[in-house]
Amino acid sequence: MGRRWRDGRGELVVHRGDGGPSLRVPLEIAGSYRARTKGLLGRDSIDGAILLSPANSVHTFRMRMPIDVAYLDRRLRVIAVRTMRPGLLGMPRLRARHVVEAGAGAMGEWGVREGTRVEVVGPVE
Repeated sequence: MGRRWRDGRGELVVHRGDGGPSLRVPLEIAGSYRARTKGLLGRDSIDGAILLSPANSVHTFRMRMPIDVAYLDRRLRVIAVRTMRPGLLGMPRLRARHVVEAGAGAMGEWGVREGTRVEVVGPVE
C-alpha cells in the first residue's frame, strides 16, 4: 500500500471520528527529497498544511514558528500529534510513513488527533 506523491498542491481531507462532515484543508505536497528537506524552513506561516512523504520524523531547526506535527501510518491514520517549538529534533516514530505539518493549533481546530483517518488528494507518481 505504498503511496508516492509528486511535489505540488492538493488537499488534506480530515475524516472526523464524530460523524461530522469531512474537512478539506489546502495542502502542499513534498514528495521529493529536496522539497522534504526544505519543508517549512524560513517561513513565517503556512496556508493549510504540508505533507512530507516518506517521512517518520521532523526537526524545527531554523524554523520561525511553532508547528503541529501529525505522524501518519501507511493507511493514513494519525498515530501521534505533537506541537513543536523552533529548535527541536523530533524522535522518529517507528510506524510513521508520512508527516503532516501545520501552524501550531491547527490540528486541534481541524479535529486531527490520534486515530483520525485522513486522505490526501493531489498529484501521484
